[in-house]
Amino acid sequence: MTTIHRLSRTDARRVAVRAQLLTRDRPTDLMELVRDLTLLQLDPISAIAPSADLVVWSRLGSTYSPDELRDAVDEQRLIELQGKLRPAEDLALYRSEMAEWPGTGELRDWEEAQLEWIRTNNDCRRDILERLRADGPLSVAELPDTCVEPWKSSGWNNNKNVTMLLGLLVRRGEVASAGRRGRHRLYDLASRVYPDDPPIPSEEAQRLRDERRLRSLGIARSQGLEYPGEPGHARDAGEPAVVDGVRGEWRVEPSLLDQPFAGRAALLSPFDRLVYDRKRMAELFEFDYQLEMYKPVAQRRWGYYALPILYGDRLVGKLDATADRKAGLLYVDAVHQDTAFTRTMTAAVEREIEDLARWLGVGVSRDSSRASTSGDPRAPSAPGRRQSRSP
Repeated sequence: MTTIHRLSRTDARRVAVRAQLLTRDRPTDLMELVRDLTLLQLDPISAIAPSADLVVWSRLGSTYSPDELRDAVDEQRLIELQGKLRPAEDLALYRSEMAEWPGTGELRDWEEAQLEWIRTNNDCRRDILERLRADGPLSVAELPDTCVEPWKSSGWNNNKNVTMLLGLLVRRGEVASAGRRGRHRLYDLASRVYPDDPPIPSEEAQRLRDERRLRSLGIARSQGLEYPGEPGHARDAGEPAVVDGVRGEWRVEPSLLDQPFAGRAALLSPFDRLVYDRKRMAELFEFDYQLEMYKPVAQRRWGYYALPILYGDRLVGKLDATADRKAGLLYVDAVHQDTAFTRTMTAAVEREIEDLARWLGVGVSRDSSRASTSGDPRAPSAPGRRQSRSP
């Protein structure tokens, strides 16, 4: 008979925090960390630091150097796939799916359109592959655009033929991201980037991906939203669970249940996996949060790039801060408290802010007069993106 675990919200939160390695017992090794998390989400905004670096710092602390992450990417121990860094050995879990792109069975209209666009521009595809074969790895600007039919979009990708074609060639396993040269992403033939590990059959690969995803999240919906490049649910992985006060079916990683819990304070990237699924965050943590960088200044409640604050098994507030390397300062404009901080909580959060500044190599400034424009790169006084580059 199948065991259905009955969890309180506290139980569920502690499983999630434990799975994301945000307890007092910190990890110490970058590669082991990424293997446990399964991925690091990339994002170009770095009002404080690039998101992937923030995620690692939140776990490893100020002894972590972003050069470690860049070296792992340059040495292809970590490989970018659809905007996420993954351990190189995990690519075997995606190769069968790539070979079947755009999928098996009846295709959706947009999948048919992408397939037809590649077929129409097959000569350009061949030109790109030949150029990479001869001179790769290369950036987008170094590759030929011989498309006979341009990419049509109502957005900013309109006519970005090489960029869009490369993205599709990555998805079908012919081309791979091969690190960066400065700020420019490089591409090469997938056969020269991905390990020689044999592809795992699609059904088995999906099962293993679901298990690894649930192990990294701790608890997830059995069915849910599909995020770009990574589902937010666990299908049949783990064991079924219900959470008191929350509707629906959950799956939980049983090895993370019934363990002692020792929490700590942590400052999280807005793209951290603990908060990335905003619905799950609201249901389990009862935390009100949005990334407000696209809102007008007057409509922001917490700041341009506010960092969620974790304390123990609760999300308790947001840190409104920006880093200005040129000035050598981490500007702390506000610490928003969703629940009144105790003296112990305040001290723990302050230690994390000091550790963040130490890691960035800057001092701390609490100039509240900057609050109206804090973090907004469109505002003349804001430091914006003066920060270390992404991997």
